[in-house]
Amino acid sequence: MTFCFRSPLLLTLFAALLMAGCEQKADNQDSPQSRPPASVNVMTLASQSITLTSSLPARTVAYRKADVRPQVSGIIEQRLFEEGSQIEAGQQLYQIDPAIYEADLANARAELKRAEAALKTAKARENRYQNLLDDNAISRQEYDDALATFQQAEAEIEVRRAMVKTAQTNLDYTRVNAPISGRIGKSNVTEGALVTAQQEAVLATIHQLDPMYVDISQPSRALLDLRKKVIDREINQQSAPTVTLTLEDGSRYPHQGQLQFAEVDVDPSTGDVVLRAIMPNPDQLLLPGMFVRAEITEGKIDAAILAPQKAISFNREGNASAYVVNSSNEVEARELEVGRAIDGHWLVKSGLNAGDQLIVAGLQKVAPGAKVSIDQKRDQTEADGD
Repeated sequence: MTFCFRSPLLLTLFAALLMAGCEQKADNQDSPQSRPPASVNVMTLASQSITLTSSLPARTVAYRKADVRPQVSGIIEQRLFEEGSQIEAGQQLYQIDPAIYEADLANARAELKRAEAALKTAKARENRYQNLLDDNAISRQEYDDALATFQQAEAEIEVRRAMVKTAQTNLDYTRVNAPISGRIGKSNVTEGALVTAQQEAVLATIHQLDPMYVDISQPSRALLDLRKKVIDREINQQSAPTVTLTLEDGSRYPHQGQLQFAEVDVDPSTGDVVLRAIMPNPDQLLLPGMFVRAEITEGKIDAAILAPQKAISFNREGNASAYVVNSSNEVEARELEVGRAIDGHWLVKSGLNAGDQLIVAGLQKVAPGAKVSIDQKRDQTEADGD
């Protein structure tokens, strides 16, 4: 009875020991030491010179703008320009009825002649009284009165001349002339309309379109970062950064402009700073108020490291990292600081150097410290052409 009870127990224990040995053998076969090195593709990094650019929204603004308003009141007799045409500074645009101003000028000239006649009389009287005073024939008071009358007559001449000049100016203002050269828009008045001096409503508007201003909105943070890089000499900035435009239909504007200045105030509602560029516009393709995209050449980095975006990973905190293969064919993890994205690459500020072999394919098969075999090796030039 005892033998029959123990035999199955021994058999079960023997089977368990046999299975444990098989599992240990299988584990030994699957250990990292027994697996062959993973195959990866790497890219040898090289420093290169790059030009930094920014693409920003912008709006065109006329180089000069003049609202034409009347300087005197009256009835419009003529409109002397074609709407939408190119005009020159000083060209007559409107004629206001000059009749009342011609009469004012004639009256002012007549008053001047009267004052000139009174001056002659006062001067002759002052001369006679001077002689009589020398002979003690009149009192000093009588001579002083004659002298005062003469001086008043001289002052009256100046007043009348000023009135003549004012009347002549008002008459000239009946000819409404263009203050600047440019393209004139529509006329807001017609012949027979009554206009008043310094009225709020404009008669017409003139825009000078060549050259043209382009107002560009840039976040103040980006402008601050650019200035810091210039101060720290991370980039070499040109004296006048160049600007190119993309029009509303997606086409490239054929001319290149230059950045003029940056506004000194930050818009509190948007946090943007306005940059103003000046752009040639010989064909007048650009019109005031058009929305465009402006590409600004910010500067140049002489020794930049660019890494393909597919080779860089980010954790939940936004920290970047990459894997490189060292001289012993082992995987190293690198913590990176990256800047802007440029044509499918990240601009690497720190963490990678020229000559590093960056893993660009096979990342899912490796871990830090693991041995790898390089299946394909590319240089930076080949990678940029992918």
